Amino acid sequence: MYKVTVITVVYNAESSIEKSILSVKRQSQRGVQHLLIDGMSTDKTLDIIKQHSHQDMIVISEKDNGIYDAMNKGLALAKGEVVGFLNADDFYANDHVLKEVVANFGNPDVDVCYANLDYVVAGHGEKVVRRWRSNPFTVGLFARGWSPAHPTFFVRRSILSRLGFYDLSISIGNDVEWMMRALEVLKLKSVFIPRVWVKMSTGGQSNQSVKNIILQNIEIWRALKKFNLQATLISFLFFKLLSRIRQRFV
Repeated sequence: MYKVTVITVVYNAESSIEKSILSVKRQSQRGVQHLLIDGMSTDKTLDIIKQHSHQDMIVISEKDNGIYDAMNKGLALAKGEVVGFLNADDFYANDHVLKEVVANFGNPDVDVCYANLDYVVAGHGEKVVRRWRSNPFTVGLFARGWSPAHPTFFVRRSILSRLGFYDLSISIGNDVEWMMRALEVLKLKSVFIPRVWVKMSTGGQSNQSVKNIILQNIEIWRALKKFNLQATLISFLFFKLLSRIRQRFV
């Protein structure tokens, strides 16, 4: 059985997918399954993936209903004891991240673990422009605009039957709702690792425009209300803004 499954959703990412694939392939942890869920890319993405294919890589290329539908396909195919996501234009900070992930899940009481993330400028090496620094989870943090960095968020596959898939009724911010469900609602046992696990290239879907940022926060607010989590809109927006400022100057 695989120790870890890494799911990468990709569409027309010829400029970045190789670096993402290699960062998984170079991991010192053995028993890593890499699932690439492609939305029928029209550039050279699939050619690049083919160049780096190996026996522990599964590639699915077909039309989907968006990024979170593709992520759900990955969850359904995952065979690893632990499951995580790595975006097509992101990469692991070093070659031992997945070994550290597996070590933390050696504790049978741990359901979830997550770490820190750096935003880097695409095409400029590893120039850091924002630093996402998280902290151990305590009940009520999501109501204060807090969330773990999704690409650092790993879950034990055996709990997916309880956690479920991404909610496709949400247009953006599905990842935050999913992690909120795991930590605030199901109260899964989590561990925070105070190290950088992932380098994220700037320009992701939820940060492409002011409109998307606003829409994402509306969806997160709706999720808080759906789960009956105690929150005030002013407090939520204040701490969300404060978090963004800290990421720039930490």
